[in-house]
Amino acid sequence: MFLIVGATGDLGGRIVRLLRADGHDVRCLVRVGSDDAGLREVGATVVRGDLTDPPSLAAACEGVDTVIATAAAIARILAGARTPTIRETDEIGMLALVDAAESAAVQRFVYISFPVEDAINAPMDRAKLAVEKRLGTSSMRTVIVRSDAFQDIHLAPIGRFDIAAGKVSVIGHGNSPRRWIATEDVAALMAAVAVEPDPPAMLTVGGPEAMTKNEAIALAEQLTHRKMKIQRMPRPVARLAIRLLARRYDALATAFAAGLHQDTVEATWDDTPLRERGITPRSTSDFLRRQASELS
Repeated sequence: MFLIVGATGDLGGRIVRLLRADGHDVRCLVRVGSDDAGLREVGATVVRGDLTDPPSLAAACEGVDTVIATAAAIARILAGARTPTIRETDEIGMLALVDAAESAAVQRFVYISFPVEDAINAPMDRAKLAVEKRLGTSSMRTVIVRSDAFQDIHLAPIGRFDIAAGKVSVIGHGNSPRRWIATEDVAALMAAVAVEPDPPAMLTVGGPEAMTKNEAIALAEQLTHRKMKIQRMPRPVARLAIRLLARRYDALATAFAAGLHQDTVEATWDDTPLRERGITPRSTSDFLRRQASELS
């Protein structure tokens, strides 16, 4: 039995569908009021609970062999929710999930993180580091998947890279090569390491193509035959904004930190973990071409 925490999100939902397509029993922890119709349609079992409700975590973990944790509060907060905070959900709540899984004798715990080297010390950074540290002391077999930023978020309107509107925001210089990765590729990787006999304790993965933000903008302009309107935020301004916003608007502080991290930390990882498992990765160029083709 698999327990997916974060199943109503894009990444978690993809993992549910992959596991169900292979015939696995899947249980999903879903917050009250969240739409679970798609999960039920593919045959997943839904249990109600929340990362901020420890008793619900204990109940959800009973009889589970593997927990896959992808839940994050940032999208909900950016959409207007004021509570719970990133610290309450992604740090305290996720740590409670690890404790509950361990107490329930769960055998394997698969966790989504990101390359936290030179982390900016924003709320999400602190949460990921705390959970990674706790997993390092766990009696369970743990697999941490550190993924580069998702194409579907950071090169899309939600990430202020809006090809349709011809507008893009850049934090910093925009010259640091990164390997943006498709959400579906990360889902396939997490589903794979959840079932393989001897998975590594940590994987750092990105897409097949190293590209800077400025190069992505140039490609978008080439594909759409028009100039993008670029709004640039200097690194010192971003760092100040992160400090000022960290307490009262942790999701926005985290969004700024993600952009700053991408601008200051060059990708030293690649798509090897995907290809080793027979996953053909989607390139950033192909992602941008698809976005541009939808405009015609």
